[in-house]
Amino acid sequence: MGTRNEKHGDRMTQTIQTSKEANRSAPPRFKPLGYRVLVKRLEAETALKGGIILPDSAKKKQEQAEVVAVGTGKKTAEGEIVQIPVKVGDIVLMEKYSGQEITIDDEDFVIVKADELIAIVEQ
Repeated sequence: MGTRNEKHGDRMTQTIQTSKEANRSAPPRFKPLGYRVLVKRLEAETALKGGIILPDSAKKKQEQAEVVAVGTGKKTAEGEIVQIPVKVGDIVLMEKYSGQEITIDDEDFVIVKADELIAIVEQ
């Protein structure tokens, strides 16, 4: 197990390497703390209507993501827990550059505060 920080342009990405034996299931066994949510951005389309294929560098950052793990919520001044309004498997809209990007076992995820989620996409 190990952690590595990498700089990608303006953003800092944290890579977490786990034992494949300890982490066989997908999504990873990773529990955000407090009022945070772990999401996986949905893949952008790689081909345009005319059949032109876009390289990774030309794709725009997706604002839709699937919720992978949910934190415990936050405490109010009265000591009550405010639950996070999303659940694992929900598709959400999030702010484009919000959250902390991390890599777990060669998969990219983003940890965002629940307040940075804009909407749940109903299917």
